Amino acid sequence: MGERRTSTRSRREILKFGAIGAVVGAAFDRPSALAQSSTPARHTFVLVHGAWHGGWCWRRVADILEARGHKVYTPTLTGLGERSHLMTSSINLDTHIADIVNVFKWEDLDHAVLCGHSYAGWVISGAIEHVQPKVSSLVFLDAFVPEDGQTGKDLAPEPQHSAIEEAIRKRAMSRPAPTAESFQVNPQDRAWIDDKMTPQPLGVALQKIKLTGARDRVSKRTYIRAMNYPSPRFDGYLARAKANPGWRTYEVPSGHDVMVDMPERLAQILVDVA
Repeated sequence: MGERRTSTRSRREILKFGAIGAVVGAAFDRPSALAQSSTPARHTFVLVHGAWHGGWCWRRVADILEARGHKVYTPTLTGLGERSHLMTSSINLDTHIADIVNVFKWEDLDHAVLCGHSYAGWVISGAIEHVQPKVSSLVFLDAFVPEDGQTGKDLAPEPQHSAIEEAIRKRAMSRPAPTAESFQVNPQDRAWIDDKMTPQPLGVALQKIKLTGARDRVSKRTYIRAMNYPSPRFDGYLARAKANPGWRTYEVPSGHDVMVDMPERLAQILVDVA
């Protein structure tokens, strides 16, 4: 039998269907544009703890965010937590601001969500003066929102104001931690929090903060209020944020340590405002 010949028309049909097959095959070999667009965005979070705490307090929230593919940094401020052995009388607000600025510098962070809890409202307000272009979203978690020239001593509520005055009289370098119960932490976690908290450097409450308005240049700003923790000052910050169209606000039924009491809810809010 002789060699089987293929007509010109047949060859064209083979080439045509071959090309279609190649296109279909390629579509199955790589994710479609629709699939790619539905992939959840991955964000970078820098979570800054409050007074007497350390990076340890964010573990539950960090675990949730990291399990969803996000990058999370929970630095511990100098003189606190696992860095409590570095406590000295020279620690001031600039020291803690530098702690956070250096995370951005050495980790080459960009488009990050910067969140500060309680006292850390001072820290992130100061840090944003140096890293504002690298921050996409700024979150105050039941936190102070200080103005230029204020000090922690100026705004401290009782009994913390008295504790600061007493530390000054004693020429102490720190002031002792209150109880977890005073923060309205859930009863199951109070012993853990009490065991982990360490004295707060005194100098951070005495130095005036220097602000030039960088905080207001962040496009996304959020205030989260823990409604189970009584604080007229934090209520005032919430009301002011509600009145400003540049801010988003949340009210959660939690004690002051929201990252401990409601980690799932807090993680979701952080993703929502990223």
